[in-house]
Amino acid sequence: MQLIKLDATASTNVYLKELMQEASLADFTIVIANEQLNGKGQMGSSWQSEKGKNLTFSVLKHHANLNVRDQFYLNMVVSLAIFKTLNSFKIPDIHIKWPNDILSGKNKICGILIENIFFGQKITSSVIGIGLNVNQTQFAGLPNVSSLQLLKGKNFDLDEVLNLVVKNLEKLFIDFEKGLQESLKEAYLNVLFRKDKASTFTNLKNNELFTGIIRNISDEGKLIVQVEDEILKSFDLKEVKLMY
Repeated sequence: MQLIKLDATASTNVYLKELMQEASLADFTIVIANEQLNGKGQMGSSWQSEKGKNLTFSVLKHHANLNVRDQFYLNMVVSLAIFKTLNSFKIPDIHIKWPNDILSGKNKICGILIENIFFGQKITSSVIGIGLNVNQTQFAGLPNVSSLQLLKGKNFDLDEVLNLVVKNLEKLFIDFEKGLQESLKEAYLNVLFRKDKASTFTNLKNNELFTGIIRNISDEGKLIVQVEDEILKSFDLKEVKLMY
């Protein structure tokens, strides 16, 4: 593991991608910033983080033979690594909210953004951006957000949390590369937020609400929802939003 520490940067993902163009970087090269000025989340959302209080970092992962069609397994591996880390610290009521937000109860404590580098139908490398709320205690204007310190009432050592995240990432990527996709998917589904519970969704194409039950995830990472008359429909990230 090569660790590059920055005082501040606009985005650790952007910094790491630019670094890749300048030099050949080893697997699990990590860029971590004390302050991230323009962090990004899924669908172009921003990620806010107080300086020196949280973990904002990006991990480079090279792939030997990863097909484009299997890219959602990257979401499973990374979100499960965060889940296992938080479970080790006994953070209560942890779930993964599709595709890869990490919740305690209904409060978000971690966001993940994975950006892939492609060559034909293969993914050669991934830049995995992780924003984990650790010691921040105030989130002005942000509902349903929490941190490890708020949940446990104590200060956490950022290096200790980072090292455990990376350790879990390494273990789960080894499992993935050994072909244990089905066990990874089973573990992911076991902790998926609102699975098998009647929930409210927004159809992002027409902005209409509907009720459904999350039943599964397709091999491509689409959310499989049981709607009225027990019909199963699949949705991608741009088509549906699960409401709290």
